Amino acid sequence: MAMGDPAEGKERPRPIAAVADELGLAADEWEPYGAQVAKVGLPLLERLSGRRQGRYIMVTATTPTRHGEGKTVVCIGLAQALRRLGKRVVATLREPSLGPFLGLKGGATGGGRSSLVPADRINMHFTGDLHAVTTAHNLLAALLDNHLHRGNALGLGVDDIFWRRVVDLGDRSLRQVVTGLGGRGNGVPRETGLDITATSEVMGILALASDLRDLRRRLGEIRVGADGQGRLVRAEELEAAGAMARMLQDAMAPNLVQTAEGGPCLVHAGPFANISIGTSSVVADRMALGLADFVVTEAGFGADCGAEKMIHIKCAQSGLRPSLAVLVTTVRALKHHSGLSRAASDGAGVEAVHAGCGNLAHHISILRHFGLPVVVAVNRFPGDTDAECQVALDEAAKEGAVDAVTVDVFARGGAGGMDLARAVAEFSGRVPELRPCYEPDDPLEDKIASLARKVYGAGEVELSRLARRKLALLEANDLAGLPVCMAKTPLSLSHDPSLMGTPRGFTLPVSDLRPAAGAGYITALTGEIYTMPGLPARPAACDMDLDEEVLRERAQAGGVH
Repeated sequence: MAMGDPAEGKERPRPIAAVADELGLAADEWEPYGAQVAKVGLPLLERLSGRRQGRYIMVTATTPTRHGEGKTVVCIGLAQALRRLGKRVVATLREPSLGPFLGLKGGATGGGRSSLVPADRINMHFTGDLHAVTTAHNLLAALLDNHLHRGNALGLGVDDIFWRRVVDLGDRSLRQVVTGLGGRGNGVPRETGLDITATSEVMGILALASDLRDLRRRLGEIRVGADGQGRLVRAEELEAAGAMARMLQDAMAPNLVQTAEGGPCLVHAGPFANISIGTSSVVADRMALGLADFVVTEAGFGADCGAEKMIHIKCAQSGLRPSLAVLVTTVRALKHHSGLSRAASDGAGVEAVHAGCGNLAHHISILRHFGLPVVVAVNRFPGDTDAECQVALDEAAKEGAVDAVTVDVFARGGAGGMDLARAVAEFSGRVPELRPCYEPDDPLEDKIASLARKVYGAGEVELSRLARRKLALLEANDLAGLPVCMAKTPLSLSHDPSLMGTPRGFTLPVSDLRPAAGAGYITALTGEIYTMPGLPARPAACDMDLDEEVLRERAQAGGVH
């Protein structure tokens, strides 16, 4: 296992065949997509059936700032550090969306010496999975509008259709649109809108389906709208699911890439954690668990977002069980949640970190409520002092974390995460019994209230008139037994991004309930959450262009990949 020392400079990427060989993949179990990317075929799952499973490590975070706290960096760095300990390890991460990459947030491939290769390709188009999801989703929308145009035999109410189109970009002008304009030949006019691809139920299905048959079944269960009697119409009735499944069959195969230190990583499915389930695919995780001693996976944003959904939706559906949670935090995030102004918190140092530690304590309590042992990783940034980091470490120990360490994996790669790797290896030996916040048979409104109070710290829940109408519709169609996928800001424990720290007793407003019966959950929209992001004043796309290095790499690769 050649790993080298990142301090001496980044290694040259290994051929993807060498990465596949490290995983123990046979030649017919993977297909190259260029020199550094491969698709791993679903038949591998059958070979791995019954094999001893590796330890499943979930990486999540405290409430992030708009700058991000390096959770993906720590996830990759931890995988690299475990590999340095001689463990067989696979990281499983979500696929980046072009919306954030071209907008504000940037890519989702880590950074520094804890990044993925080839980062540019992964962030831009990769193997086309997100395009396949977009096209399959919009095929259903096109067949639905064609059905309306051709007589509407299913009796769908034009004002009761909630299947919107998607695009993998941030474009606020598409949030609300009218289609079918221009005369009778152009279809039935109706108000609708577009969402970003990462929020699509089809994306959720891709992430949660266990195989192609399950994918096909789930696609047929999508509900597109209601008829005149209040019955929700399925995609199967529009004869859409078969073609959608054909479109997604290649996308069901996880993508194999490597870390900056040459270790294997499966990147698959890209649901957002604030408005979708925020985790990599069940298929990728199951493959990894059958191939490795440790699987390091990321649950997006904070423990109140991705980790909660991983427990209540992904784990509940798949039977996957994390052994341990790694909770990433930073000094600057804790200062941000101190309640002090930015200028005051920067100058306050240790006092500001102390003041913001309530947020850290709350996230530890969320994970411990689920029954998970917690290791806190303080991701160290330049300028953080030893005293500031120590405040966070002491607070973590006081709140019941089994261990707390600092990491410096951005600058040092796996070498900067060795203390974290040793802690994870020590405390992840037992698979705990998960304790959800609600039971499957609880009424849907009670499930929402349980999450609001137990996870967010809310006092009350307030459903809008539209949400109450949708609740009655879901109950009448026997869908109220599904778990809840809460859509809320990731920048606060509440629905309001301006409420920093650990807000208590607030009222959580629920504006809408959207069925995702194929994916197996109900999406509850809270506050002013958007399912289509907008672009900032200066989008990241404005600073992108071809450069000589890119042109040289493409020429050496034959201009294909």
